[in-house]
Amino acid sequence: MSSITKPRLWESFFWPTIAAALLLAIWHYSVVFTGTKVFPSPMNVKTGVVELLDKHVLWADIGDSLRRVALGFGAAVLVGIPVGLWLGWSAATYQVVNPTLQILRPISPIAWIPVAIIFFGVGDRAAIFLIFLASFFPIVVACVSGVSSVPPVLRSAGRNFGLSTLQLIWRVIFPAALPQILVGVRIALGIAWLVVVAAEMIAVDSGLGYLVIDSRNSGKRYDLVVAAMLMIGIIGLVLDFSIRQVERIKSVRWGFRDAS
Repeated sequence: MSSITKPRLWESFFWPTIAAALLLAIWHYSVVFTGTKVFPSPMNVKTGVVELLDKHVLWADIGDSLRRVALGFGAAVLVGIPVGLWLGWSAATYQVVNPTLQILRPISPIAWIPVAIIFFGVGDRAAIFLIFLASFFPIVVACVSGVSSVPPVLRSAGRNFGLSTLQLIWRVIFPAALPQILVGVRIALGIAWLVVVAAEMIAVDSGLGYLVIDSRNSGKRYDLVVAAMLMIGIIGLVLDFSIRQVERIKSVRWGFRDAS
């Protein structure tokens, strides 16, 4: 039996709140003690957020960033999961595709920005393409790993019940591999959110990434820069939390071994 104890409900909220308050205090007094006129204080950032809201800029940029992530990441899920399941199922196909996969996978999505602009121009399509690439490979790798870890006895049982290959993959292999697939999806979503910010700094003229670079270039508004950065972090936290909640659903987490 594991000796690790889970934190109580109040601790899950109390200690993160204390940590955030401590970080804000350090930030505030660091600005006060150094007397810097460049880096903003928390109150300056709050004023910047209010200004962005009053100008109806912040919600529009958040919506544009989320829309691009939804399209690029959604396409990667729709394509990557079937491809990963098939590569994990067919050893012969995986042996043929794997060298190319391993060559393309380590290439940073940021390195694809010039190529994306050449193919799609400056706009949404270039950013969505970059998000798709960034999300596709982690999902495929997680699917292949998940399928490979499925016990052979489950495949034999499915065959004994007369399931076809597609039925076996969909009704047996996919549910058994789903916990590992969700881990890959969670990693891919985090990468997608990072990439959309980088892509928006170069390939588009809206979104939180564009807000960061535009605030820096237009009058050196570092209060707006930090405000956009904080929004990027908060939204990333919410997205990660959402995926974690899906992982905790009993119907999809049965493949995890509970150590308690």
